[in-house]
Amino acid sequence: MELTVIISYYKAQDNLRLILTALGRQSNKNFEVILSEDDNNEDTKEFLIATKDLFDYPITHIYQKEDKGFRKNEMLNRSILHSKTEKLVFIDADCIPHKHFVKNYINSLQEGYIFDGRAVLLDKKTTEQAKKEQSMRKIHFFHLLFTGTKKLKDGIYFPYFSLSFKMKGRGLVGRNWGIYKKSLIEVNGFDMDYIYAGVGEDVDIEWRLKANGIKSKSMKNKAIVYHLFHSKWYSEEMVGFNFELLYKKKKANNIRCLNGLNTIIGNTQ
Repeated sequence: MELTVIISYYKAQDNLRLILTALGRQSNKNFEVILSEDDNNEDTKEFLIATKDLFDYPITHIYQKEDKGFRKNEMLNRSILHSKTEKLVFIDADCIPHKHFVKNYINSLQEGYIFDGRAVLLDKKTTEQAKKEQSMRKIHFFHLLFTGTKKLKDGIYFPYFSLSFKMKGRGLVGRNWGIYKKSLIEVNGFDMDYIYAGVGEDVDIEWRLKANGIKSKSMKNKAIVYHLFHSKWYSEEMVGFNFELLYKKKKANNIRCLNGLNTIIGNTQ
């Protein structure tokens, strides 16, 4: 195996089936999947047992002892420790990967770099249809042209160079990015002090990696994911709390976070 795909997951089985099916159709099958569940859900375990013969790649399911709120960063750290490859890619369980997603990450990832991709934002109707039919037959560029899908330009598959002429992008977005495991270990992984969604799993890890000398490269139009429509479930107050925490952490300049991989390793010894 050359790559580990880490899926951050919480109570969305219809999404999960689509994602695992899309991974089964990858043009390069030299990968493993870690399903990183921020929950303890018997339905997920039963689903994976019932469908294990449908997927021709290894799936490792890790989960919490109990559901005690947002602990995504803890599960991401546990996923790093469980991974069997040096090349890691992170996606969320509302993102369906394009058929060349794995191939292009395997071919592109280099030590010393973050590789960040983008997402096509599917409209509500297309999402509902895909989930109802458990089919991706209409999730392709030419059909999506006639829907309310957003960021469609990011869905043009063109692996040679980015089709964007912007000198500076948005930065790392947690639902589609890749890096060498070594780089994450050097900054002690994800900071588990973040207990709300947003910021902690992308903005925080990005600034610490870059402060440690890691540079970024774009995977735009190379590694595409299709983001399933859903209403926003977290508040502006939660995001604001996280940004205040981020400000304090930048001021303290702890590039190696204090509550990261070392906390998990310490608790298992």
